[in-house]
Amino acid sequence: MASILLAYLAGVLTIAAPCILPLLPIVLAPALADGAGFRRRGLPLLLGLAAAFAATASLAAAGGWAVAANQYGRAIGQAVVALFGLAMMWPALAARLAAPLVAMGSGLVERFSPNAALNADGTVASSLALGLATGLMWAPCAGPILGLVLSAAALHGPGLDTTVALFFYALGAATPLAVIMVGGGRLARVLPRVLPGRASRWADGLRRVAGGAVIATTIISAAGLDARLFLGVPALPTDRVERALVKVLGALEAGVAHAATLPVANQAQDRPPLTGPLAEVLKAKAWVNSPGLAADDLRGRVVLVNFWTYSCINCLRALPHVRQWAAQYRDQGLVVVGVHTPEFAFERDIDNITRAAATLDVTYPVAVDSDYRIWRAFDNQAWPALYLVGPDGRIIHQALGEGDYDKTDRVIRKALADAQAAPAPAPVAPVKVEGTQAAADLNDLASSETYVGYGEGQRYSGPDDIVADAAARYRPVSGLRLNRWTLGGDWTVGREYATAGQAGARIAYRFHARDLHLVLAPGADGRPVRFRVRIDGAAPGADHGTDVDADGLGTVRAAKLYQLVRQAGPVADHTFEIEFLDAGARAYAFTFG
Repeated sequence: MASILLAYLAGVLTIAAPCILPLLPIVLAPALADGAGFRRRGLPLLLGLAAAFAATASLAAAGGWAVAANQYGRAIGQAVVALFGLAMMWPALAARLAAPLVAMGSGLVERFSPNAALNADGTVASSLALGLATGLMWAPCAGPILGLVLSAAALHGPGLDTTVALFFYALGAATPLAVIMVGGGRLARVLPRVLPGRASRWADGLRRVAGGAVIATTIISAAGLDARLFLGVPALPTDRVERALVKVLGALEAGVAHAATLPVANQAQDRPPLTGPLAEVLKAKAWVNSPGLAADDLRGRVVLVNFWTYSCINCLRALPHVRQWAAQYRDQGLVVVGVHTPEFAFERDIDNITRAAATLDVTYPVAVDSDYRIWRAFDNQAWPALYLVGPDGRIIHQALGEGDYDKTDRVIRKALADAQAAPAPAPVAPVKVEGTQAAADLNDLASSETYVGYGEGQRYSGPDDIVADAAARYRPVSGLRLNRWTLGGDWTVGREYATAGQAGARIAYRFHARDLHLVLAPGADGRPVRFRVRIDGAAPGADHGTDVDADGLGTVRAAKLYQLVRQAGPVADHTFEIEFLDAGARAYAFTFG
């Protein structure tokens, strides 16, 4: 229940985000067309929008055919919405164009023509059709809560829980839109009284302007310009509100879910029994830095559990803080346990995990959770995630994603003080980190994680469609738009990664961030793969990352995250290109910081 409430509230908060702007002309236009009532005009539209968005976003987690079907559905939705806008502007012309197209479009034209007779059933049907089409093309801003829902869908696949959460997210977004629609309808009804004799001309003008705005929105969406155009639009800082909601409602939900399994306090016992999700940590099938923990190692202790995976840039940036807590509070009784839950297949290899832990200076025990058993026990939804467990086995604090380290430090110190009945230890010193693990430059971060495999791939640009699981030659696009990427040369694109078929294969990405990282792995034979990086067609020079030199040269020797760009000067839009000088490289995902 808490997850549904979270999703709904996150949807309501989208009214403060730029991604709501494409919906405004579509929801206002019907009300301005004839002032029809909200129940016949607005409610069916908004319900259709919520249903279509929930269905398409949920199915996208299935990958493969669902992703392709989603693209076709989006194109159909854009066509229907454009036809509606055309009907608003030129009813007679739209009526002639609609005949050879789709019956749905024809119904929309007839209904929204100013000379059409009012028909309640037709109004409801056409509004519902318009809402379904809008839901197919809408791409909301992915805040923390929507990110949790979508990551859960990607992890577990489409299901009823995901679809319901997405539906309530869309209903939340529809709630402030409903208020806007009601206001637009009242304006349409009041206009004849305010402007007697001229109301018809004003109404006709408003209808045409609204229709033009709808068509413009559709063109922008079809051309993929929406993200770029709305990038600079100011928005209220809703992410902080969403994170607070996750913590408050998530804690309530966790308390109810684990109430039956948590121990009853026994004043006669010095050490409560080890129960709850922490007990699942002991069942890990493999460990790094430890032969395995026993119940006595955790029972009655303050335990910090860190979910991570070694190629996740967000996890890497959290590690310095976890390492510092492990070192400074060890003598005060804190036990730090890493839980390595993989995202990609190569992260399941115990040798890879062991090497990564040594390279990253992770010395505390790490439970290998390749079967997601511990992840599910904690009902975790994100990388990285921190769970602080008290001496009684209860989760007393959780932090999803990066940030809020000062708050987590305060909670740790208080928990240690309560457990020892002693003053709280001194806080840790500020963490100073260089290289890949340095904190992201959030003020200049306008690019987000992008997968290369077709399972979760998005924002690809190119004249050649992605061919799943088969070798193909791809022609790159020149003049990439922001946050779009393209392939060049011979590639085999799989669900999780793309494999370079021969030397000269390349990937280009137009990005805006201080840092650019790419998760890479050598070929199946394990041989190193050389590569060359260019920024705007030239060697990176001072803007090279830690895994490439100033000339742009580097080598893929192991499956991990590679930092390829770190801009030394002011952050700006740039086109990144990586060319593989040998065949076999596997490219998984871009991340930024």
